[in-house]
Amino acid sequence: MNSYRQGWTLRRRVSVLLTVVVTLLIGLAAAEAALAAKTRQNMDAVLVKTGPLRVQGQELLNALLDQETAVRGYAVSADRADLAPYESGLQQEQDTVSRMKALIGDYPDVQRALSVVEQQATDWRTTVAQPVITTTERDGTAAGQALITDQARAQFEQVRASVGTLQAEILSERQRTAAKVYETSNILVVLLIIAAVVVAVAGSVLLLSLDRMVIKPLTGLAQQIREVAEGDYQHRIAGSGPPEFQQLAEDVDAMRQKIARELAEVREARESIEWVNSQLQKQAEELTRSNRDLEQFAYVASHDLQEPLRKVASFCQLLQRRYAGQLDERADQYIAFAVDGAQRMQRLINDLLAFSRIGRLTTGFTEVDLNKVMGDVAGQTEAARQYADAELTWEDMPVIRGEEPLLTNLLANLVSNSIKFRRPDVTPKVRVSARLVDDEWEITCQDNGIGIEPEFADKIFVIFQRLHAKDAYPGTGIGLAIVKKIVEYHGGRVWVDTGTEEGTAIRFTLPALPEDVEAARAAAAADADAVTGAEPAGDATGAVADADGTPEGTAPAVGRQPDGPTGVDSPGTAPEHGTTGGMRETVR
Repeated sequence: MNSYRQGWTLRRRVSVLLTVVVTLLIGLAAAEAALAAKTRQNMDAVLVKTGPLRVQGQELLNALLDQETAVRGYAVSADRADLAPYESGLQQEQDTVSRMKALIGDYPDVQRALSVVEQQATDWRTTVAQPVITTTERDGTAAGQALITDQARAQFEQVRASVGTLQAEILSERQRTAAKVYETSNILVVLLIIAAVVVAVAGSVLLLSLDRMVIKPLTGLAQQIREVAEGDYQHRIAGSGPPEFQQLAEDVDAMRQKIARELAEVREARESIEWVNSQLQKQAEELTRSNRDLEQFAYVASHDLQEPLRKVASFCQLLQRRYAGQLDERADQYIAFAVDGAQRMQRLINDLLAFSRIGRLTTGFTEVDLNKVMGDVAGQTEAARQYADAELTWEDMPVIRGEEPLLTNLLANLVSNSIKFRRPDVTPKVRVSARLVDDEWEITCQDNGIGIEPEFADKIFVIFQRLHAKDAYPGTGIGLAIVKKIVEYHGGRVWVDTGTEEGTAIRFTLPALPEDVEAARAAAAADADAVTGAEPAGDATGAVADADGTPEGTAPAVGRQPDGPTGVDSPGTAPEHGTTGGMRETVR
């Protein structure tokens, strides 16, 4: 049995190899870091110390030459202006020496050479420069020139020679430091080459090991698995290589055995599933056909019922007009009941027909300006608003994609319900607003009417549901069902905001145009404090509508009756507490 089968697993082999390689690389990295630091130190010495020292040495020589030239010129002219270079050269010499002393702390030879230059320069000024200046001032130019002898010139030449020696020492230190840089750089390159060799050798060993311990055993295992996958489920899978692969082969073979046992069951289950799927497909087709027939039935029934209802209503009205007062009071009451029932049935059929048409008869989505839609809604509800002295306001509304007639019907239903379900002796106020929330417009219709209890918030959107008796508020109870269907047809959702303190707020969402979303995000990124101002619309609050489910003859519950614009209060049908007068309409 091989050594790896006795305990040298693939993990152990790879771990040992990686440990050796990592140890070598860490050692090389440490040596390279030390050499890099030394190289950086030497480079700093070359660039920051010896380089500037050479420049400052030349500046020192220039300062001394300026002094010597100024002394000779003064001895000839006796003009104090000629001593200005002497004084400035002396100051420059002192500054240069001060700067050089700050850089030569690590170079004792340079320090000694600089000290020699300082001493010789001081001696020259003491024995030559100052006497010449003093003699010229006292005895004239001839006496001053007499002091500038060959010995004085030789003394200054010694100063220049000392400066040259100083420059030579600086150059020598620079060359020695540069040699150290080259040496450490060469060693660093050698270490990098060694590291590359270590990586290459380790990679080669790893590739060979992987080929022997991983690739070949896996290739054999894969070949056996392919044979099983091709349908030979009785082929036994045997593994080779490291213990991990042998264990893997055993697990795969156990899985093969389990698959072989369950294959027969799967085949039986597949036949059953295929039969069930065929039945489900038939049922789906039947449901599709049934839904289509139901839609057609509702449409045809709505149309076919119109004629007999119109006939019943017409003849009942004729009967009412012709025999009114000729029969007893009970007969007049029965005739009124018949007329009212026929008219209510006509309204129910018309509303049901409108409800069934939503999403079925479509003109296609276009860009719709809700400001224009609100203008149309204001026109449709003008009579009801004048009768109730209602105030309708709306803020700057967005442009969305949808069907304009349906959106007009949607908002008209909400505004009409807000006007209908008003409070006695309170001027009705309806406000429509919009705000951008993520990628949707949240539109709110808010009123100051009778409000709605939270437990009825979902019930009002159910078709033909009423929260009040039909005598309290007229209508068919289908208005908010139409609102919900229109909103969902446009890809939105509608709900009642139960947190409103006064009146009712119905909110619904509509998908926003991509350019509106991008503009809002850009504004938010530019200035987080101006997000609200960047959105095209303000905070969403809105008006609510209702549903009615209270049986006839019982007290009305707090809430609203869903109804379309055709069921809005009119001067002839408004509750007794409504007020007459003008209307107020505001666009913000």
